[in-house]
Amino acid sequence: MKTKTLKQDKVNVITLGCSKNLVDSENIITQLRGNDYEVVHDSNDEDANVIIVNTCGFIDLAKEESVNTILEYAAVKEAGGIDKLYVTGCLSQRYKENLEEQIPEVDAYFGTLELPGLLAKLNADYKHELIGERVTTTPQHYAYLKISEGCNRTCSFCAIPLMRGKHISRPIEALVEEARNLARMGVKELMLIAQELTYYGLDIYKERSLPRLLDALADVEGIEWIRLHYAYPSKFPTEIFEVMARRKEICNYLDMPLQHASDSVLERMRRQITRAETEQLIATAREQVPGLTLRTTLLVGYPGETEDEFEELCDFVRKNRFDRLGVFQYSHEEGTRAYDVEDDVPEEVKAERANRIMEIQQEISFEKNQEWIGRTVPVLFDRKEGEFFIGRTEGDSPEVDNEVLVPADKYFARIGDFAQIRITDATEYDLFGEVVSNQ
Repeated sequence: MKTKTLKQDKVNVITLGCSKNLVDSENIITQLRGNDYEVVHDSNDEDANVIIVNTCGFIDLAKEESVNTILEYAAVKEAGGIDKLYVTGCLSQRYKENLEEQIPEVDAYFGTLELPGLLAKLNADYKHELIGERVTTTPQHYAYLKISEGCNRTCSFCAIPLMRGKHISRPIEALVEEARNLARMGVKELMLIAQELTYYGLDIYKERSLPRLLDALADVEGIEWIRLHYAYPSKFPTEIFEVMARRKEICNYLDMPLQHASDSVLERMRRQITRAETEQLIATAREQVPGLTLRTTLLVGYPGETEDEFEELCDFVRKNRFDRLGVFQYSHEEGTRAYDVEDDVPEEVKAERANRIMEIQQEISFEKNQEWIGRTVPVLFDRKEGEFFIGRTEGDSPEVDNEVLVPADKYFARIGDFAQIRITDATEYDLFGEVVSNQ
């Protein structure tokens, strides 16, 4: 008969979902290591005896992945492979009671703002002095910086306020201190993330304060790129464009999910903006920030979306020629305003519409990428993969955008550093280049 030997717990934190969840996981890891725990992230090794699953509950596919991951580790626990299993994150926040009933093998469930409770279960103290000194799980040269939590918007399709609560901005001083700590660790690029960037500061400063924050972060020594993700278009603070144009550290890049372009769908979605207002904002952005890379996300198959309304969206994409574009299919989320309306667009129609949008965008992306050929641009290199060094231009965020591939048999690029690259060829979603000089 085997007897267990006393040994220190080893924790494996599993992260599902978006970059905001990744930052939460990094904070969990930071706190546990501050309590002398051995902690790994998304490890495939089987030597951890404590598992923390940080879940996503955004749409049906994400919820399914989260539930399947919990069930997988619950089975491992039942077989004696691990000692403890904890679940945190958005799915746990939203469906805690259901999960406790359906998957009782989990030792405890925690919501999105219950880190101290999770730590207490592991007999670990929440160390306030570690706030801003986050361990990163990304490559050393870039990191995500979450500037706020929650969302006050009332989009009818979105369950995020149910999982993340009301908007809470982090003070500028705290964010600058965290940015300095990250820079000391070798971070050169910050991706600013939030549920909604443009609302930043309204709660604590009584005004939209993202431009002021950007200036403060751009002053941090060592930070060379600052990238903006998830900006809401309605009442957009156009002062942001002035800061982007003035400060070289602020990337000429804006991720602004627009969701739709038909006025009738936008009204049903409660987006508080019209197509005309959206197109005026796009024109203003491109005029005030020359060379701006504009990324957006669209939602197809919203309840009641007609073929005519969808064609309006197609026309909008063709006309405005976004640099980067992604598409979600509508997911009927209980607790949202849209849940009270019949989900009447068949799944196969949603998929077909998403494909049609991406076919339009693929052609646009190819044409835009062809315009890069012959240009020499700074590229930040993330990794070497197979026969190529792989990096990104100022117009590309990790994992979601284009990449620049440089043949490793002809050139050398230092990972985590910039190089001047002449673009020699392009496909729909990749650029190919040669090293002109390393910085």
